[in-house]
Amino acid sequence: MNLTDFSSSALSLLPPLLALGLAIATRRVLLSLGMGIVLGTVLLNDASLIPASQYLLDVITGLFIADGGLNSWNLSILAFLILLGMITALLSLSGGTRAFANWAQSRIKSKRGATLLAAFLGVFIFVDDYFNSLAVGAVSRPVTDRFHVSRAKLAYILDSTAAPMCVITPASSWGAYIITVIGSILVAHGVTDYSALGAFVTMIPMNFYAIFALLLVFAVVWFQLDIGPMRQFEYQAQKGSRLGDESEHCADICDDLGIEESVNGTVADLVAPIVMLVFATVGAMLFTGGQALAADHHAFSILGAFENTDVGMSLLWGGLAGLLVALTMTIKQRIAVPDIAKTLWVGAKSMFGAILILLFAWSIGHIIGDLQTGQYLSSLVQGNLSPQLLPVVLFLLAAVMAFATGTSWGTFGIMLPIAGDLAAATDIALMLPMLSAVLAGAVFGDHCSPISDTTILSSTGARCGHIDHVATQLPYAIGGAVVSTFGFLVLGFTASLLWSLAATTLAFIMLCAGLLWLKKRPSKRKA
Repeated sequence: MNLTDFSSSALSLLPPLLALGLAIATRRVLLSLGMGIVLGTVLLNDASLIPASQYLLDVITGLFIADGGLNSWNLSILAFLILLGMITALLSLSGGTRAFANWAQSRIKSKRGATLLAAFLGVFIFVDDYFNSLAVGAVSRPVTDRFHVSRAKLAYILDSTAAPMCVITPASSWGAYIITVIGSILVAHGVTDYSALGAFVTMIPMNFYAIFALLLVFAVVWFQLDIGPMRQFEYQAQKGSRLGDESEHCADICDDLGIEESVNGTVADLVAPIVMLVFATVGAMLFTGGQALAADHHAFSILGAFENTDVGMSLLWGGLAGLLVALTMTIKQRIAVPDIAKTLWVGAKSMFGAILILLFAWSIGHIIGDLQTGQYLSSLVQGNLSPQLLPVVLFLLAAVMAFATGTSWGTFGIMLPIAGDLAAATDIALMLPMLSAVLAGAVFGDHCSPISDTTILSSTGARCGHIDHVATQLPYAIGGAVVSTFGFLVLGFTASLLWSLAATTLAFIMLCAGLLWLKKRPSKRKA
């Protein structure tokens, strides 16, 4: 099929601009991505109905069938998301989250310990941001309440550990999605220096916002860096008031899903499935990577195995192992089979929205590649904007889009292919820094957005007023973004990860010192 060449035409900007504009105006990501897909299809085929229909059918079919067989990569990722939803629902049914909360409440002895528990759990439970926010919130809330930690601070801890951990962890729903998008970008531009997983791992230390958002959480918890609205909420909580804890989003998510938690749950019911999920996934990664090394007659090594692993299949096997353990935990309690079956369906259904976004994102990424939008943008940048500024520009642009749309995944789907095309056409050495800037900016914008699903679920998990959570988290998110902006500037101009990390570390120390100074300033408090 002969497609129209748009590499030197401003028309190549229309589909992504339409998707961006509609997403900002309507806040409906699927509609926006869908309209961008349709417009791109029409442009590529000169508005001819039959060729456009055939092209779109080929794009959609390619998501499931490739090279005459099943697209095992895409299908394994979709299956993993469904398995993850089922595991999450079963952990609620088994009463594991409730049991762990009761266990922790009898062992934590201080306010700092209560908040550290929430922070460490947020880091440990990294398989999915939804699961992180809801499970960690359910486990931590009774403990933090006991030591008079405000629900606003708990919501901040949930939100600022969920997405940052998921975006830098390969064995997560976010990591799986990002790796698939990166893989298609590398193939499209003939990059063979590293695999999709290798590129993802290399990008982890470049994701400045995720790293310093996580570090800031622990600094805030350890030094009690309460500033702005957070200071008022912590003061009221210390007095015994639950200021701002009631809102329309405070209903327990398990009640909303119709899952009745077992009263016979144990700590093992929560821990065992998560541990199995993590270890089985890592084990499968080493196994599939080892098989690939053996096929190429290379000696086994851990790094080599991770470089050559089949991430999608590994996540699938890890998800199946985790689900098997979660099912075992519910069956041993003699929970009725119809209740288990209903819970499995509810869990699978909860992931359908994420799966749709993923399918639409894969499709528009393919179309943007065919439109060669990045090549046209690069022609505008050359001579007008230094390529060294592109990482920080993409960071800010991704932040604006994620803030307006309330979704990181939608931002990834639109911005990552553009960043890849732009890097390939200007300076291929900046490919990974530019992709990292998109990831970092999307998480920052998502953190600040009141319509973000992760933000809403964090306030739900903490049972905190939603707008109160947005207002209290914003100063910390902006602080992390300032550090990240500085880091991407240094990375762009020096191309040195070591220098950029040194610069961002210094900026982070200055940020914490500033927050400590603000904390010590006297403030007016309501009686």
